[in-house]
Amino acid sequence: MKIRLAEHFGLCFGVRDAIAQAERLAADAPLTILGELVHNPVVRDRLAARGVREGRLDALAAPTAQVMITAHGASDAARAAWRDAGFGVADGTCPLVRHAHDQLRVLVTTGHFPVVIGKPGHVEVNGLTGDFPETVIIESEADFEKLPPAPRYGVISQTTQPIERVEALVSAMRAHFPASEVVFRDTVCQPTKNRQLALRKLLDECDTLVVVGGRNSNNTLQLVAAAEAAGRRAIHVTVADELRAEWFDGAENVGVTAGTSTLQETVAAVVSRLEDISQSMKQHTVKQEVRA
Repeated sequence: MKIRLAEHFGLCFGVRDAIAQAERLAADAPLTILGELVHNPVVRDRLAARGVREGRLDALAAPTAQVMITAHGASDAARAAWRDAGFGVADGTCPLVRHAHDQLRVLVTTGHFPVVIGKPGHVEVNGLTGDFPETVIIESEADFEKLPPAPRYGVISQTTQPIERVEALVSAMRAHFPASEVVFRDTVCQPTKNRQLALRKLLDECDTLVVVGGRNSNNTLQLVAAAEAAGRRAIHVTVADELRAEWFDGAENVGVTAGTSTLQETVAAVVSRLEDISQSMKQHTVKQEVRA
């Protein structure tokens, strides 16, 4: 069984910086993060071991005087509400998520009806739409029916959406509203694009794919979905200990990738575990040949 690691995988700079910021803040004073800093249980456990608490962005109450916005961002209204409530507010928003906020604001300011391509209810999408309650979130062409008539639509995307899917929806939207101007600002982040492109290369070489990341990490789930759509077997794990040798019976080329909130050491442990499984399979095969 050969093991192949994706060219681009795992922790992106926005998540890395947010984790480092949280650890620095927690070393100086008690800290509450308003939600999951990133959607990864290993990271959450690591922060909890440093005394970091988790709270809710909409609660306006926390056990510490210092709170922190997650890497997924938040609306300006939410930040202001926490400051007005007397809390010190640190901002861990990924710069590329902040860019998406800026692009949406520009589109609204220039008279475009706001549209976000993304997953309804996701914390990043909630943050993007929080300052513009009229925004319509679309996941598929069926959602076009939710859009009110408008001469101009301004479209951005959740940063972790597959770019091909986003571009297809924008094209379909232009066809659906031929009398309207549809302006699209590409806000899918480059780390997401890099990981999706690396995945496609990996799928050309592998029959099985192991995706490492949180169960509620959107970009991790998109990697799993892409592998399955390509007809490959996808195995989603959060840590190496979840891997079972019997899952790889008959596998010849196993690819490994990871979502943008997955630590490098977690991926390394998964690769090590797969190497152990491969070695044990090889030894089992040799024993069978000797018996024969």
